[in-house]
Amino acid sequence: MFCLRPALAKYAGNGRNATILRHHGRQCVQICLLASGSKGNAVFVRSGATRLLIDAGLSSVEIIRRLALIGVNGSDLHAILVSHDHTDHIKGAGTLGRKLKIPVLVSYPTHKAAESTFRKSEVVEFESGYSFAFRDLIIEPFPTTHDACDPVGFTIESGEGRFGFATDFGIVTRLITEKLKGCRALVIESNHDEEMLQNGPYPWHLKQRIKSRHGHISNNESSQLLEELLHDGLEGVFLAHLSEVNNDPRLAESTATTLLAGQNVCAPRLFVGDQYRPSELLEI
Repeated sequence: MFCLRPALAKYAGNGRNATILRHHGRQCVQICLLASGSKGNAVFVRSGATRLLIDAGLSSVEIIRRLALIGVNGSDLHAILVSHDHTDHIKGAGTLGRKLKIPVLVSYPTHKAAESTFRKSEVVEFESGYSFAFRDLIIEPFPTTHDACDPVGFTIESGEGRFGFATDFGIVTRLITEKLKGCRALVIESNHDEEMLQNGPYPWHLKQRIKSRHGHISNNESSQLLEELLHDGLEGVFLAHLSEVNNDPRLAESTATTLLAGQNVCAPRLFVGDQYRPSELLEI
């Protein structure tokens, strides 16, 4: 196990191919939701010379297959970054890390909570609330509100700007909002439609869990958060972790589109995550 000292240590990586994409004369950032939903989550991020997965909630075989669908070779990944210990975010993390011989970046509490998943993997621990360097990136994990051991969102910064990721949280805290401001691209949760959840088949205790401060945010709450994050440098927004039972992609998209149509600050491309197929690849 290797432990990153907050804001100081730099993990050198494993010497994989450092080909750098360029877009209109500058280095290119690529983002794709490989899978998004309660059955498994994984996000591909490429910035400069570094290629990461945020979460690995599918089997290692399926993740490699979905990477291939967007033209990415799994062997080119440099690390897996883990947001929290729920199975739909870590199912394939240990196996994929071992198979590709890449580190799994995870907080100490999450590592301990899911130790069996990461056994025999190269684990690099970070501390929530403290930024650290990984290759050519600065990664800042920040706390979110979810019923997991140590749930975090991330900002990832490079010479191309900042990317923000936050899913699986029950309330939008001021900290989450502040950390996600100023990003060129965002992955944010849009879990459920409030009416569909209320009238849906879930038992009452599960509905209450989803609506609680440690559950998930709705389409309306997601759009309220997005409204706070609009700025003229925002180029792409991914709506993530949609419930198959309590949401409809058309409702999530419509709620966000209505917000975006009513402002003139920016015109980001909007993507809606899918459980069974990768999203379009955003290049900015």
